[in-house]
This record gives sequence, structure tokens and C-alpha cells, in this order.
Amino acid sequence: MEHRSVQVLKSTVVLIFGVFAFAIWFGIAPEVKRVRASASGPSPSFTGAPGESDCTACHTDFVVNSGTGSIEITGVAADFDPGEAIPVTVTVSQNDAVIFGFQLTVLDENGLEAGALSLPKQNPAEMQIVEGFVNTDTRHYVEHTSQGTQPTQFGTKSWTFTWTAPLNNTGPVTFYAAGNAANSDGDSTGDFIYTTSFSFSPSTGSTVFDFDGDSKTDVSVFRPNAGSLAESVGPEGSSSQWWYLRSSDQGTRGLQFGDSDDIPVASDFTGDGKADIAFWRPSTGEWFILRSEDDSFFAFPFGASGDVPAPGDFDGDGKADPAVYRPSSGTWFIVRSSDGGLTVVPFGVAADQPIVADYDGDGMDDVGVYRSPDNQFWLLRSSEGVKAFQFGAPGDRTTVGDWTGDGKADVAFFRPSTSEWYVIRSEDDSFFAFPWGANGDVPSPGDFDGDGRFDPAVWRPSDRTWYIFGSTNGFQAVLFGANGDVPLPSSVSVQ
Repeated sequence: MEHRSVQVLKSTVVLIFGVFAFAIWFGIAPEVKRVRASASGPSPSFTGAPGESDCTACHTDFVVNSGTGSIEITGVAADFDPGEAIPVTVTVSQNDAVIFGFQLTVLDENGLEAGALSLPKQNPAEMQIVEGFVNTDTRHYVEHTSQGTQPTQFGTKSWTFTWTAPLNNTGPVTFYAAGNAANSDGDSTGDFIYTTSFSFSPSTGSTVFDFDGDSKTDVSVFRPNAGSLAESVGPEGSSSQWWYLRSSDQGTRGLQFGDSDDIPVASDFTGDGKADIAFWRPSTGEWFILRSEDDSFFAFPFGASGDVPAPGDFDGDGKADPAVYRPSSGTWFIVRSSDGGLTVVPFGVAADQPIVADYDGDGMDDVGVYRSPDNQFWLLRSSEGVKAFQFGAPGDRTTVGDWTGDGKADVAFFRPSTSEWYVIRSEDDSFFAFPWGANGDVPSPGDFDGDGRFDPAVWRPSDRTWYIFGSTNGFQAVLFGANGDVPLPSSVSVQ
């Protein structure tokens, strides 16, 4: 791709030396070409990403990130869904800077560009997308134009554009950005260069028990043999009820669906971002799924007597796949929602208990088992292979989820005897512990505040109250439930 010839950000450039000094941040080509103001901006490949410079090759007065300013990337959450369009803001700040510039690219773990960048309609345009190469790999960059250098307010400049996530799961991606806080003195001296990066991962699946699609776990219970107080939507003869409190508007809904011996397996089977009420019937090996879209239900046989239901999004298409673990043979049977095919995975031994989650952050759930009484965890990660470790003691209640917000599920447990929680970090296998709850509480964690991290929560049968400690919004006590209820988040915990 031909280098672009562009107007310098500085007030004037008289000498040829000045032109070359601004080659990186103000887009002047190595060969002399006529300056085109509409194409101004830095040459590609100077974000500090792997294989790239960090721009101090020309702006040599100060080492990178040594000034009093900063560059920030905001607007992105802890994870993303395939194809999700995310507004991203880059802000460069420094109190004594006169004009500002930036450049950003997005790469996967292999250094290849990930997703697509797009710009808002602006007149005049303050940003542009350009193409560059690192080795033989093509990379695209979003950066400022000559019209996009003036401060948004004193000492700072922000630019907002859209990044659309890949349709297929590529694993974690990283935003790499560089910013220039310039003094506009006519050459490259006295300018400060800042770099930053931000990594996040494909969503580990829909938020557990999120019935209203707001990316927050909803307080919810399964009520066996409850009579007929709730709206009946299930197969004829249904006697059990599902009740949930929507976090989006605090509205309550009760639905009659299933029987007392059925096993709750609520998950997003239809891919609309909302959990579907669902159960597996051990007596017949049938699945019953209530569509969140219209309250219609469908049923199908899958499994046999003695199987343990263990659904998850094993193919990464955003839909939960029906799956069972067969302890008698230590085998998993999974129906892929993407193509209807069957996956058979021998992993486990008799008496193992299935624990499904995305342990490697690639956007696909992994099979895993908890082995009692040895307190061993065996995980078959789709991208990183088998991992086994010992953690906990007999009687602990295992609860898997992303406790640290890195896009990977962490193994954790609640110890009823002391009401303590123990979490082993997926990042480095260290662990932390904290007290939350009381004797007799049922552990029911989830992401109740929608920040991408699991929050400790317990349901107390004695007073029918949920005690939740959100990682961003603190303590909540929510009266919800009745005697004999089963708190739904606890249904994904090892009993």
C-alpha cells in the first residue's frame, strides 16, 4: 500500500527535516509528495502492538509514557459476544498539550487483526481507517485526521468509533493504542507519546439465569409441587413453578412448567441473550425448553436413566447445547446447536460430577468434572488441553464462574461449616478467600451487577432472603422465595 502524504499537525513546517521528523505522527511519506490535508494522520503500524514501533523513533525527546498525561481506552466491557458492535472511545490527555493525535488497532492472540473498525458520519471527518502491514500480515488502524486534533476540552481530546467483534470465536483480543500530546511548535521536539492496551475475551456464554437479557443474573427460584398460583405454560399436568425477579425493572414473574422430580437446566438455548426456562426429566430422558421469546415450548429426548444433564455452549455459537454426562461410562454426549451433530467425549470416571464452563476464555464451554472425595478438578479445555488440580475439602460446595473478570471461569467453592468462599484464579492458580453467609445458607452466586464478574450470594431459607455482595454495587438483601424453594443459581453448583 502506498504511503499517504498528509498535512502536519504542527502549525508550520518549513524545513525538509521537519517534514521527515513528522513522518510518523503527521503522516509525511518517506519520499517527498504533495501534502494532502484530507489525508493527514500517522503512518500505519505505530501503536506499540507486537511487531510495531511506539513512535518515539521520531519523537525522541522523551521516553514513552514518561509525561504527565495519558491515553485511555473506554467503552469496552469484560467480554464480548460474536458480531457485537461496541462503541469505543480513545482519550489522550495532557494539561499543557496544544493538539492531539492517536492510532489504534485490534489483534487476536496470534497477532492477526480481529473484528472490524467503522467510523461515525462526521463533517468534517475527525478519523480515518488506514491499512498497514507487519511482516506479511495486513492490519487496519483507526486514527485522527487533520480535522481531529483540536482538544475536546482543555488538555484532552477524545475520539469515538465502533469495533465489531468477529462472528467466529477467535479467543481473547487486545486493543493497542498510541497517543501524541503535541506542543504545536513546528517540529517533533517537546511532544509526549503514550501507549496503552486493553484485552478482553469472548463472552463465556449468556449470563447465568439472566431472564430479561440485561447481562445481570436475576434472583430466581424453582418451586416443586407449588400448585396452580403461577401462569401455566408447560406440558399438561405441570405442578412446579419458576419465579424470577427481573433486575431490569424489578418486575416479578411466575410460570408453571415441569414437575417436582424434574431437574432445572435453564440456559439460553435459543440464542436471544435471555435464559430459557428448561428442565430435564430423568424418568424419560426428555428435555423441555420454554422459549423466552414467546413462551412456547418444545421437547425432545436426549439422555438415559442415570445421566446427569450438563448443558453449555460447547460450539461457541451463542446457544446452549443439550448435553449429558454418563457416570457409568465416564462419557459426555453433546448435541451441537450449530449443526445438530453429536459430540461424544470420554472424560471422567464413575461418581464424577460435571462442571461446565469456559475455562480457557475462547468463547466455548469446556467439559469438566469434580471428583469427590479426593477434591480433584479435571478440566478438558478446548484450546489448552487437560488441567487437573486438588482444591477444597469434603463437604465444600463447588461454584464455577468468572470471579476475576478475565473471561475465563474460575473454580471456587463455599464451605458451609465456616461460611467461607475460596476462589482459585485462572490467571495464575493463586487463590483468595473471604467470609460471606451463615450456617444453613445455600450458595447461589452469579453476576448480579453485570460487570462480568461473579458476585458471592447466598439464599437463606430461614428468612427467605438473598444476601448478595456485588463487586460494583455492594451489599443487597432481597426477600424472595418460599419454604421449600430451590434457588436457581445453586442448581449449577456441585451438591
